[in-house]
Amino acid sequence: MQFLEKFFKLKESGSDVRTELLAGLTTFLTMAYIIFVNPSILGDAGMPKDSVFVATCLAAALGTLIMGLYANYPIALAPGMGLNAYFAYAVVIGMGIPWQVALGSVFISGCLFILVSLFKIREMIIGAIPPSLRTAITVGIGLFLAIISLKSSGIVVANPATYLALGDLHKAPPLLAIVGFFVIVALDRLRVRGAILIGIVTVTIASFLFAGNEFKGIVSAPPSLSPTLFQLDIMGALSVGIVNVVLVFFMVELFDATGTLMGVANRAGLLKNGKMDRLNKSLLADSTAIVAGSVLGTSSTTAYIESAAGVQAGGRTGLTAVTVAVLFMACLFIAPLAGTVPAYATAPALFYVACLMLRELADIDWEDSTESVPAAVTALIMPFTYSIANGVAFGFITYVVLKVATGRIKQVSALAALISGLFLFKFIYLGAG
Repeated sequence: MQFLEKFFKLKESGSDVRTELLAGLTTFLTMAYIIFVNPSILGDAGMPKDSVFVATCLAAALGTLIMGLYANYPIALAPGMGLNAYFAYAVVIGMGIPWQVALGSVFISGCLFILVSLFKIREMIIGAIPPSLRTAITVGIGLFLAIISLKSSGIVVANPATYLALGDLHKAPPLLAIVGFFVIVALDRLRVRGAILIGIVTVTIASFLFAGNEFKGIVSAPPSLSPTLFQLDIMGALSVGIVNVVLVFFMVELFDATGTLMGVANRAGLLKNGKMDRLNKSLLADSTAIVAGSVLGTSSTTAYIESAAGVQAGGRTGLTAVTVAVLFMACLFIAPLAGTVPAYATAPALFYVACLMLRELADIDWEDSTESVPAAVTALIMPFTYSIANGVAFGFITYVVLKVATGRIKQVSALAALISGLFLFKFIYLGAG
């Protein structure tokens, strides 16, 4: 215990071992779906699902372990949703590129990440984000979490006429999710430790009684990793025709991970004067995870917004992340047990965190439309395009255009203008993928 206290600086962060372990378990439960969803999506691209399952667990464990031990932040990493869909449906299926070549593209984008992180170019980019957009990123992530949670609980469903509609509230999953939400909010308000975790466990237990959930066992042997391990085709990815794919991976990974890191750190109160003390270490952690993931056999690994659930549960140090990493490793052997927790059990936790993250709206200067409108655009675009990177992109472009149009060009840094121009180039020439 004394070693953990000294290594992770728990008292200095206002935390303790028990709180960090509970926070890690909470974060893990909210993002454990990825070990089942990622193999399904990449399997559609022709990749062997069993091997992708192992690669997903290992990539998540490795990336999160580096984040915890090296950067000492309570932020978990795993193969990113959205990035895996782009990999499978746009690159492999849409463009007809072999999945081995697509993995090579992910590897190259990860190497580019490491370079820009080592030379602190990425840190400079984050420093160029205006304060109003930093606040908006946190709010946008909250809205993003909200739509994810409402969808996974069945409270919101797709509708061909209106895009979104209210789900069938006569069904057990949305009803249990609603009950779980009230349990979490009430317990947290009453300062009950582990309120979010209690809510998740409560809904999971109720799911066996009211929603037909089935216990699938506890232990199973992990499948072989060899069908995807070292199968990436780097030379194929270096061909001229796939340069666009590498650039899209790079830009989306850059601002998706950056936005998540800033948003979660801000929610945890880990920003000092709007900056992260160990920013470069956290950037190197997710950069390294991308490269390792591509070698193992999965699409881009990135920081997870679900880490905000662990932060709300009290996680403040890398011990939270290490806990998540250990649980991902355990999943190699206890996949049936991990699969017992339904999505609608973790949805209430994410929705509560989303509600809390909206409080950041109070920090935006609503009297200055050149600050408030770009912030609003940033926050709104994230959930409605299902992409943190798109929200950051539209926010930057709106910010620069409005500052120039109102004669305030001196308020725009050269780097912010450059970033805005790169986003415009991406949308015009590379598309919105």
